[in-house]
Amino acid sequence: MLLRGSGTAGPWGWLTLLLVACTARASEITFELPDNAKQCFYEEIVQGTKCTLEFQVITGGHYDVDCRLEGPDGAVLYKEMKKQYDSFTFTASRNGTYKFCFSNEFSTFTHKTVYFDFQVGEDPPLFPSENRATALTQMESACVSIHEALKSVIDYQTHFRLREAQGRSRAEDLNTRVAYWSIGEAIILLVVSIGQVFLLKSFFSDKRTTTTRVGS
Repeated sequence: MLLRGSGTAGPWGWLTLLLVACTARASEITFELPDNAKQCFYEEIVQGTKCTLEFQVITGGHYDVDCRLEGPDGAVLYKEMKKQYDSFTFTASRNGTYKFCFSNEFSTFTHKTVYFDFQVGEDPPLFPSENRATALTQMESACVSIHEALKSVIDYQTHFRLREAQGRSRAEDLNTRVAYWSIGEAIILLVVSIGQVFLLKSFFSDKRTTTTRVGS
């Protein structure tokens, strides 16, 4: 699968392009999407090919991003705003370059980490003669079942890795907020304590001044 990236991600765009280039044969990519940025990817697809686009925001802000998928003629096949995750399956209606973009332009200071899996076509049969008229042997059927089970295991592993990364990000964010809140409480407690000391001193100072005046 050939993927090409382009966008307005500034210096991060080169990192994303390098990541795409290094994983040009892979269907799964995780990339950084800075604030006020948009990143697009392109795929050459043959007519009649079944494709699936799945994405999820792993870290950043409210874990949402805009996604848009366009056909070779510019027709919008899929468009969602501020989605945390979603999946879309379609069949290519014509030959050409299909474009899908992720946008974080609505965010002014929060960057996102986005994962997507773009599958083009179906997996080839495990055996070249799998579609023959005769039935598969018991060994071939067992191999096909194991192959399908391993594919499911890979999908579950990817899903749980994303969940773990998202949970870790939320835990770190919560830990940072608790730390700042604790520091704020400590400062408030220190200010209140110092204020109480000065307030008590002012009470004794007024009493001493009153006693001195009466004695004189």
